[in-house]
Amino acid sequence: MKMISVNEAKQIILQSALKKKSSIIPLSEAFGLVTSEDIIASTDIPNFAQSSMDGYAFKFSEEDQALSVIGEMAAGASKQLSISTNEATRIFTGAPLPENADTVVMQEKIRLENEMLIIEDENLSEGLNVRPKGAEVKKGEVAMTEGTYLSAAAIGFLAGIGCAETSVYTPPKVAIILTGNELQDPGNPLEFGHVYEANSFQLKAVLNQTGIKNIEVYRAEDDPKELHKVLESAIENSDVVLLNGGVSVGDYDFVTEVANTCGVEEKFHKIRQKPGKPLFFGTKEDKLVFGLPGNPSSSLTCFYEYVLPALEKLMGLPSGVTEIKANVTHHYPKPAGLTHFLKAFYSNGKVTTLHAQESFRLHSFAQANCFIVLSEESLGCKENDEVTVHLLPK
Repeated sequence: MKMISVNEAKQIILQSALKKKSSIIPLSEAFGLVTSEDIIASTDIPNFAQSSMDGYAFKFSEEDQALSVIGEMAAGASKQLSISTNEATRIFTGAPLPENADTVVMQEKIRLENEMLIIEDENLSEGLNVRPKGAEVKKGEVAMTEGTYLSAAAIGFLAGIGCAETSVYTPPKVAIILTGNELQDPGNPLEFGHVYEANSFQLKAVLNQTGIKNIEVYRAEDDPKELHKVLESAIENSDVVLLNGGVSVGDYDFVTEVANTCGVEEKFHKIRQKPGKPLFFGTKEDKLVFGLPGNPSSSLTCFYEYVLPALEKLMGLPSGVTEIKANVTHHYPKPAGLTHFLKAFYSNGKVTTLHAQESFRLHSFAQANCFIVLSEESLGCKENDEVTVHLLPK
């Protein structure tokens, strides 16, 4: 299969990420997700007229009268009071307005004379300092539309209108398959010929950041039969599979062959880009299968550019990678033919390429907050050129 462009690859992936799943979950677990249906208010909020100030509640038409204070209303009061002609009630913020009262005067704008209330507020108007019933939302209204990102404020709003649970686009189940006999778990002395395994750690971190918690990590030896068994299990039990390593053309790189034997329809295998040229993508029914490069830097770059947009589409999320233009601080040459994603640091309208751009180098990636994107046709950039920048999620 021929190499395709970056844009072609992204279009193919997004066209394949079709099936959104939804579920009803406790509100306490909904932060960072997206509503999958309109949320209808089940009651007026507030469900009674209430004071927005500490002060006195009275009938506005009697503002020029001396008023008799007949008790008080505090927040949480369970018994309603009623005032008659020339009467007022002491009231506190959040408390229900007494019957027949329509206005609250601030406690700083009154004086008490012979136990009678005298109002001294020249700017007083009818209804001032009163939150009407249903001021936040009325019963039966759409309180929140489908597709709303559930930020901290959105969670607070839903709690404030009485929602204990909400319908959201369900984060997909993700399987990470690690291939390579050379991989060794961190924390142990490094044996000859081995490397510490980093991909599962960084991919789980960025998946968690995206709101995905249901993650299963598999290990597969460099053996086609073993990988076939692992991949079949991962596809059956997951929505998205991230294979790591074995997607090139070496004697031990048989991921694409095994994926085909598992019934995965290959969409593409190579992209005209650096790093991450041997990137595999395929589907089995509505399951998405990515074959990421084994080098951690290449793997993470491909995740941000290709996997993350697909996950965001499945979850209804806004894009976590933001594209901007910025002026580059250093010269960087490249030949035409491949799109380059350069690890870089952006600040105050300027972007700087970082050291160690090789695909196996993570040290510079740990300092990066963006990619500089140089197109296939580009011959690089010169100091102060305007370039395309992809800002990474924080």
